[in-house]
Amino acid sequence: MTPKPVKIFVLDTNVILHDSSCLHHFKHHDVVLPICVLEELDKFKKGNETVNFHARHFLKEIDKITSDKLFNGGLPIAKNKGLLIIKLDKHFHPDLKPHFSQDKIDHMILNTAYCLAQEYPDREVTLVTKDVNLRMKAKAVHMIAEDYTTDHVKDISTIYKGYRFEENVSRELMDRLCHEPAGIPVKSFKTRSKFLPNEFIVARNKDMSALGSVDPDDMTIKHITKINASGIKPRNVEQMFALHALMNEKIRLVTVSGKAGTGKTLLALAAALEQRNNYKQIFLSRPIVALSNKDLGYLPGGVDEKVGPYMQPLYDNLGVIQDRLIDPGERRGRKFQKMLDDEKLVIAPLAYIRGRSLVDTYFIVDEAQNLTPHEIKTIITRAGENTKMVFAGDIFQIDHP
Repeated sequence: MTPKPVKIFVLDTNVILHDSSCLHHFKHHDVVLPICVLEELDKFKKGNETVNFHARHFLKEIDKITSDKLFNGGLPIAKNKGLLIIKLDKHFHPDLKPHFSQDKIDHMILNTAYCLAQEYPDREVTLVTKDVNLRMKAKAVHMIAEDYTTDHVKDISTIYKGYRFEENVSRELMDRLCHEPAGIPVKSFKTRSKFLPNEFIVARNKDMSALGSVDPDDMTIKHITKINASGIKPRNVEQMFALHALMNEKIRLVTVSGKAGTGKTLLALAAALEQRNNYKQIFLSRPIVALSNKDLGYLPGGVDEKVGPYMQPLYDNLGVIQDRLIDPGERRGRKFQKMLDDEKLVIAPLAYIRGRSLVDTYFIVDEAQNLTPHEIKTIITRAGENTKMVFAGDIFQIDHP
């Protein structure tokens, strides 16, 4: 039996442009759309940006359940969900009129939420918006206002690290891990939590330590040692684990997270170049987040000149690898330049990835923390046969406005 709705959520336009499936994330509670939000969405329908896609997708979702009842009591969003109600604009409430201009969309949304709160004093009315300023205005008039955080990680410490420490491992088990090529069964380790496929292990006791990884084919833990790729050598355990995952052809999707300067992009590019004979193309890309939120169209020059400065960090990493290789300097430069000329190595922005199919490609996405969950899924769906996806980024350095 569906619980009785106890809350009313009033949505701002920016929530919909951030996540077009947001209607389904409010459980059994009612969702109200002010009519001015639909008017704003109409302005975003045309275009190839992500916000344009979200606007079109949301309007199609509305169209599936649309009826005149939307304006008179609402309709269920889906089974076991609350109602979707579209509210026409109301006259400004006397409490708000002296303080807010009536010709601003934000204030019209705030007025709708405030009037609902007065109309239904027994129900909790919440304004949901990603606009900090609008949330402050709502709180100033004693309204409940929240950010839309359904797709946010609430507690950073809960994120899967990809490796674990196993303490007080017996000397006998350590010897088996180091000397048995077939690996040792995961059940050999007496641990409460289940081992995950491709998870890395640091086994240690008072005298020694050893590194291993979980082979998902037979769920055994195999010993791993230090490797290098394209002249780049890992400097700590985390870099060793990252490089092993990046070099493992069986692992088709890798995420590498770490603070600035921890070698995420460098290791990914080094691993790709080391395995360049296994793929037709190495595709290195990053989302473009312009300074001061200026669109690229405002910058002078052609496409290459516009995106060149944003791609420069990727060229810098390529230069580091060039300097580490043992070939004579002149041959080094020629080899990488030939890869660029033959499009064996492609460095490009992510803006035009939609619609492409990447087959037999080692695909690296740098600065992935600036992508939305929907954009990440869009990129992953571009992967064809024998394509490896690598997402590198630092969740503490999100620059997207």
